[in-house]
Amino acid sequence: MKLGFFVTNQYLPGESMSEKIQESSEQVRAARDAGFSLIATGQHYLAAPYQMSTSFTLLSRLAADAGDMQVAATVILVPLHNPVELAESVSTLDAITNGKFVFGVGLGYRDEEYSAFGVQRGERVGRMNEAMDLIKRLWSEDEVEFNGKYYTVPKTKISTKPVQNPHPPIWVAANNDVAIRRAARWGYPWLINPHATVPMVADQWTKYKSALDEFGNPVPDDLPMMREMYVAEDRETAYLESRPFLEAKYKAYADWGQDKALPGEESFSVPYQDLAKDRFLLGSPDDIVEEFRRYHDELGVNHMICRMQWPGMPQEKVLKQIELLGREVIPRIREF
Repeated sequence: MKLGFFVTNQYLPGESMSEKIQESSEQVRAARDAGFSLIATGQHYLAAPYQMSTSFTLLSRLAADAGDMQVAATVILVPLHNPVELAESVSTLDAITNGKFVFGVGLGYRDEEYSAFGVQRGERVGRMNEAMDLIKRLWSEDEVEFNGKYYTVPKTKISTKPVQNPHPPIWVAANNDVAIRRAARWGYPWLINPHATVPMVADQWTKYKSALDEFGNPVPDDLPMMREMYVAEDRETAYLESRPFLEAKYKAYADWGQDKALPGEESFSVPYQDLAKDRFLLGSPDDIVEEFRRYHDELGVNHMICRMQWPGMPQEKVLKQIELLGREVIPRIREF
């Protein structure tokens, strides 16, 4: 199993974005030296109550410090973007990282973003399907002509290609069963979101594997999972030190409607103890290793991508976790 580091790109109002990006650069160097396999960051727009750096720009900066780690966008909200721009931006990032970029894709769920980009929410699946078809053609064909419902490309020769052949890995973020089935139909890894509980993931994992079989696709080599994690010397310390930051973060998620994007009647507006149960990884290095083994054995997950900082959390708490994971967790999970 490998461990990835999710770089927080949301900051409190009034914080210096310049300083926070410099802190992120320090975190990436620490993660590189500790033996992490990947860095990642996400994408949202109009991210109140936070300010938020844009993912492609930030990852381009952080790639300089990433060494041999993969660099992942988890996730890009594909229906908000023009596929030609996306294809060429991802190709550029693949060149910047010397062929180590991972393209995570998703639909998004916030009405504010769709309204701001002039995209009808009801068109998002159609736009996603059409955009992904066009993007892959732009990467793999020498000449492309495309006339779709949403996008048009005149007949043109293509010269901007990614380093990886035929293209960078594509991971599909999905919350609900329909979206998970779409990932299986495409034959791409399902990027398991950090908000779902373990029982929910286990049920969806069974459906994902069944859909892979139905569409004649093998189980992908990469099986990535995102989690919120705080590691400390003991479980009580991890719980207490993470609580003010994770509570505030998930209040913002509840205001955004993230919980309504999950199946069932999930709500993030619950006491922290209930919110954390089977959803967050909070504990000692031994606790974290035990939970990683559980995900590996029960779900087949082989790439954990963990977020260990949320808006307002001091830099020293992040660096301490990275050092602890590198010393006491990463050498042990490599044996899974």
